[in-house]
Amino acid sequence: MAFDIDMIKKVYANVAERVDAARELTGKPLTLAEKILYSHLWDGTSNKVFVRGKDYVDFAPDRIALQDATAQMALLQFMQAGKNKVAVPTTTHCDHLIQAKNGASTDLQSALNTSNEVFNFLESVSNKYGLGFWKPGAGIIHQVVLENYAFPGGMMIGTDSHTVNAGGLGMVAIGVGGADAVDVMAGMAWELKFPKLIGVKLTGKLSGWTAPKDVILKVAGILTAKGGTGAIVEYFGEGATGMSCTGKGTICNMGAEIGATTSTFGYDESMERYLRATDRSDVADAANKVKDYLTGDAEVYANPEQYFDQVIEINLSELSPLLNGPFTPDLSTKVGSDMTAIANKNDWPLKVEWGLIGSCTNSSYEDLSRAASIAQQAIDKGLKMKSELGINPGSEKVRYTADRDGIIWIFEKLDAKIFTNACGPCIGQWARYDDPKNAPKNSIIHSFNRNFAKRADGNPNTHAFVASPEMVAAVAIAGRLDFNPMTDSLINENGEEVMLDEPTGWELPPKGFEVKDDGYLAPEIDGSHVQITVDSSSERLQLLEPFTPLGTNLTGVKLLIKAHGKCTTDHISMAGPWLRYRGHLDNISNNCLIGAVNAYGMKTNFVKNQLTGEFGGVPDTARAYKAAGIRTIVIGDHNYGEGSSREHAAMEPRHLGVAAVLVKSFARIHETNLKKQGMLGLTFANEADYDLIQEDDTFNFLDLNEFTPDKPLTIEVVHADGSKDIIVTNHTYNHSQIEWYNEGSALNLIKKENA
Repeated sequence: MAFDIDMIKKVYANVAERVDAARELTGKPLTLAEKILYSHLWDGTSNKVFVRGKDYVDFAPDRIALQDATAQMALLQFMQAGKNKVAVPTTTHCDHLIQAKNGASTDLQSALNTSNEVFNFLESVSNKYGLGFWKPGAGIIHQVVLENYAFPGGMMIGTDSHTVNAGGLGMVAIGVGGADAVDVMAGMAWELKFPKLIGVKLTGKLSGWTAPKDVILKVAGILTAKGGTGAIVEYFGEGATGMSCTGKGTICNMGAEIGATTSTFGYDESMERYLRATDRSDVADAANKVKDYLTGDAEVYANPEQYFDQVIEINLSELSPLLNGPFTPDLSTKVGSDMTAIANKNDWPLKVEWGLIGSCTNSSYEDLSRAASIAQQAIDKGLKMKSELGINPGSEKVRYTADRDGIIWIFEKLDAKIFTNACGPCIGQWARYDDPKNAPKNSIIHSFNRNFAKRADGNPNTHAFVASPEMVAAVAIAGRLDFNPMTDSLINENGEEVMLDEPTGWELPPKGFEVKDDGYLAPEIDGSHVQITVDSSSERLQLLEPFTPLGTNLTGVKLLIKAHGKCTTDHISMAGPWLRYRGHLDNISNNCLIGAVNAYGMKTNFVKNQLTGEFGGVPDTARAYKAAGIRTIVIGDHNYGEGSSREHAAMEPRHLGVAAVLVKSFARIHETNLKKQGMLGLTFANEADYDLIQEDDTFNFLDLNEFTPDKPLTIEVVHADGSKDIIVTNHTYNHSQIEWYNEGSALNLIKKENA
C-alpha cells in the first residue's frame, strides 16, 4: 500500500470538480499543468483566470521532500515557526552527506562517523514534528520519492532543484528554497507566479542507442540553460506514451538545467505499470478512475500551438545520442565525428578518465540494466576498460534488486566502484583528488544532470560531459570522448576488431522489486516528548537568530562584488567539502561568493575593501563591512543564481550584511530565496547600466519608502571621484513579499502570525 493513500484519494475526489470549474472559467481545454495548478489552489477554486508569467497565486501542495543538506536549514527554520507538527506529509532523505571514495560500505560508515551529529539531529527533528525519515544509504531523494511518494496529478515541493524528477509520474513537482517549504510545513499557502507553458511534442519512437536522456539533452540544446525559466514544460505525443516511467523521470529531472519551473507528462500505462511494480496498485486503481483529469485534454495535444506559449517538436526516430558539455549542460554535440572536430577545435581532452553512472537522474533499474548490457559485452568480447567506472544506484530497492539479478556483478567484473546509494560525485561529494585545485586537465563522462566547473571533483580542469547511462558505459570502455558505438569498432585483448551491439534492458525487473531494509523510519504519532539538542560549540549545527529588517533608509551601501558572467548557486555557496556546514549559518558563510569571478581583476574570492583599500576574500571583506555597520550590495549578470536550489546562497549574503542583489536577470528559485530572507532582489531596467558600476562605488536607495508592487526602485550610484549615476531597477515583489522585507524575513512574519 502507498504512503498517505488517504491524502491521494482526497486529491482525486476533488480533481473532477475543480478541473471542470477551471475549464468553464477559462473557456478552453486545459493542459495537464493547468489542471494540476487549478486543482491545487489554496482557496479551492478560482473566479479569476490567472495570467501566465504575471499573476502570483497561492497553492496548496500535497507533500514536501527534504534532502539532508538543505533539510538542516529548513528544519532549523521550522523549529522557530511555533508549530507542533508539519501540516502536510513531509519526508527527510539522507543522501547528500555521503562522500564517494572507496566504495559503498566503507564510504557509508565514514559518513556515519563524520556526520552522525547531523543525521541524529535530522532524525530527532523528523520524529518530533511528524516527518518520515530515510536513513543514510536508503537512496537518493528523487529516486526514493518516485518509488514511494510521487503520484499522477499531485503537487509537491522539495528543497532540491531536482524535485522535478517526480514529473515522470505525472506530478507538478517543484524545487524551492527551505523557507518556501517551511511555509507549507507550517500550514500556510505556497506562492508561485503562474507559470508559462512550453509544450514538447514527441513523435516517433526511441530505439537503438538513443535513450530518454537524449531527449532532454536535445531540449537543453534548443532552450539553453535559461530558456525554460518561469515555465512548466509538458511532454506529450506518441513518443511520450511509448517511454518508460523512469525514462520520463530522467527527462523531467534534467529540466532543472533549462531553468524550468518543472516538467511533467500525462498519466499513461507506463506510469500505471510503475505504480503497480512499486507496490502502489491502490494509487493506480484510484488514478484510473479519474485518468482523463490526469493528462492534458485531447484538443490541447491535437492543436498545441493554440494552448502553449511555445511548442517544440522532436522526432524520436531521428534523434541521435548526444553529449552535452563541458562546463554547461546545454551545449549539445552528436557522438562521433562531430565531437572529434569540436573537441579538437576547443582543446578538450579526448581521453576519458572516468565514466560515472547513476545520480538522481539515471539510477533506475532500467538505467542500470541497459548500461550493464554494454558492460556485459565488454566481458564477452574480451574488451578491457580504458576508463575507470563508478556506479551510484538510486535506492536500496534498486541496488538490492539489481544485485539479486546479477547486474551489480557485471559492473564489478569490470572493476567498477560501486558507490553508496547516494548523490556522491553528482554534487561534488567525490574524493577523487587530494588537491583538486591543482589537478590536471582531463575529461570525464557521466549520466548526471550538472557539469559546471569543479562540480563533480573540485577540479576546475575537469571537462565533464553528460550522456545516457548506456553511452557512458560505451565511452568508458573505449576511453575516448569521440567514440561512436554505432559506427566505430574496438580492438579486444586478442587483437580482434569488435563492435558493441545496441543496448538492451528491462523497463522493470522481470522478477519484481525486492529489498530487505529500505531504510525508512516512521515518526512517532505524538513526538512532543522528543528532545532536540544542539551543542552551542558544534561546528556543524547552529540555532538560528532572526534577521532584523533592513528598513527603508538604505544609504552608504558599499559594493561587495560585481560578479562577471555565470554565477550559479555553486559559485555563491559551494557544495563539496562545504556540505558539512549546511546546518551552521556562520561557518558556511565563509564560502559566500568565493566562486564568483570579480569583474575587477577577473579573480575569484579577491575583492577590494573600500574601508582599507586592501584586497581580500569576499566573506572576510563582507564581515569587515558588517562589523563597521555598513550594508553591502552584490552586482550580477544574467540568470544569476541558476543551479541548485540551496537556501544558503541567499542566507549567507544576508547573514554577512548584504542588503541587495542587483543583476541583469535571476534564476527563479534564487530570486524567491532572496525575497524570503528579507533582501532586495532587483534587476537593471537598462542592462547596460551594469557597465556603469565601478569598484569603489557607494549606493543610496532613493525611494525605498515607496516600495510597492510594479513600481521601480531608484538607486543613486556615487563613484569615487564624486560623480554620480542614477540607475532604475525593476523588481517582482508583490504585497506579501514586501511584507517579508518589512518584517526582516518571511520566517519572521510566520512566527509573528503564529504567535
